Amino acid sequence: MALTPSTMLPLGTKAPNFNLLDACSGKILSLDQLKSDNATVILFICNHCPYVKHIQDELVKTANRYQAKGIHFIAINSNDIESYPADSPENMRKNAETHHYAFPYLFDETQAIAKAYQAACTPDFYIFDRDLLCVYRGRFDDSTPGNGIPVTGKDLSAALDALLDNQSIDSNQQPSVGCNIKWKKL
Repeated sequence: MALTPSTMLPLGTKAPNFNLLDACSGKILSLDQLKSDNATVILFICNHCPYVKHIQDELVKTANRYQAKGIHFIAINSNDIESYPADSPENMRKNAETHHYAFPYLFDETQAIAKAYQAACTPDFYIFDRDLLCVYRGRFDDSTPGNGIPVTGKDLSAALDALLDNQSIDSNQQPSVGCNIKWKKL
C-alpha cells in the first residue's frame, strides 16, 4: 500500500460526465441522471482500502445527513479487479449492502473516469455545485488509520454546510490521503 495524496483537481473544473455500471442495481447510470440541483459529491473509494474502511461508518452517516438536504453522493470504484478481486462489482454490491450505502456505487472498469477526475487515491472526494463546477476537492477529515484522531468528516461537512448556506467555501483545502488507485498494467 503506497500512501498517495489527492492530485487536487483545479477548483472550477466542470465535472466530467460518465455512464457507469451501478454494482447494486446492475444498471448503467450517468452523472446527468444522478446529479443534484443543489450539489453533488463524487467520491472514489474501493472495498479493500484500509483508509476507506477507517471512515466508512462516518461516511455513510455523513452521506445520509446531507442527502436529506438534497445533496447527492456518488461513489466510484476504479480499481483493477484482476489484481484486486475484492473490488469486483459483486463484492462492491456486498460491501454496499453490508454498510447500508444509500448512494450508488459505480464501477469504472476502463479507469477512464478516474483519469478524467484526476483521482489518485481512495478515498478521494469532490464537491460540485449545481452547475457541476468543482468547489471542493480533498479529504473527508484529518483522521487516518492509527493517528488517533476521531473520524468526523469535518472538512467535507464544512464545505457542504458553506454551500448550503450560500457562503464561500474556503479554498485552502487539504488533499485526501489513502491507497493509490490500482491502475491496470498496460
